Amino acid sequence: MISTNEFKTNVTVTIDGDAWQVVEFQHVKPGKGAAFVRAKMRNLCTGAVVERTFNAGERLPKAQIDRREMQYLYESDDKYVFMDNESYEQLELTKEQLGNAVNFLKENMDCKVMMYGTRILGIDLPNTVELTVVETEPGIKGDTATGGSKQAKMDTGYTVKVPLFINEGDVLRIDTRTGDYIERA
Repeated sequence: MISTNEFKTNVTVTIDGDAWQVVEFQHVKPGKGAAFVRAKMRNLCTGAVVERTFNAGERLPKAQIDRREMQYLYESDDKYVFMDNESYEQLELTKEQLGNAVNFLKENMDCKVMMYGTRILGIDLPNTVELTVVETEPGIKGDTATGGSKQAKMDTGYTVKVPLFINEGDVLRIDTRTGDYIERA
């Protein structure tokens, strides 16, 4: 059990049999009446985001989210195949279950598959991945001082804005949380 006074971003609780994650929260102490907690919550099963109000000190059961270490193997017929690193059991996930993570998946990459009971919620990727540029406009010598940017297509099919000096074949470090270019690897 967790009190609403102990809410933090990304805490998961169980409400009506579903796992909910706290996206934002605010403790409110009005001039009259009891204090309460206003929270923006994401349903981890459906992805819906709603705003809910709880009494201060209200206790909710903590959601048990299992994070199993798995390795991404390959894509086949719009199914993404992962292998459990301990039991070697294989699991197929759809594009909908993965969401934006499909832009950063590379074969043999380790990640954590999040599960609530037997339901698969999605995957946790490393904060950064290294991807190779397969297509971009050529850089012009001496054009790096302007601070401009251009589009670059990565080996996973993802397109990202990069500085002008980046060329095809460069390996770049990309932030998986925002999808932004960080640096050359």
